[in-house]
Amino acid sequence: MILFFALLFVAIAIAGATAFVIFWPLALVHVRDRHPQVAEELGTGAFLKPHALGWLLRKGYRDARDPQLSGLAGPARISLIVILTGLALAGLLWLWAKAYG
Repeated sequence: MILFFALLFVAIAIAGATAFVIFWPLALVHVRDRHPQVAEELGTGAFLKPHALGWLLRKGYRDARDPQLSGLAGPARISLIVILTGLALAGLLWLWAKAYG
């Protein structure tokens, strides 16, 4: 049963990845087109750069005071949190199953 829930958390992470792949590129294109100073900060090819993902998790997009950017980056941030949480919980349950299973 524990491994079933671990697999369920992996499925949740995959659902988060689907949303991330939709919203994060849209947010990056918006940044590129309307916020060149933020685009310079994130650099080129920022899709999976740790600095850009940290900027997203820290809600750095709020400094731009652009509701359209917040509307794109907010769901991307939530989906990134869902991915990380789902994988972390799946890993913990897998370790639990190995230790006590």
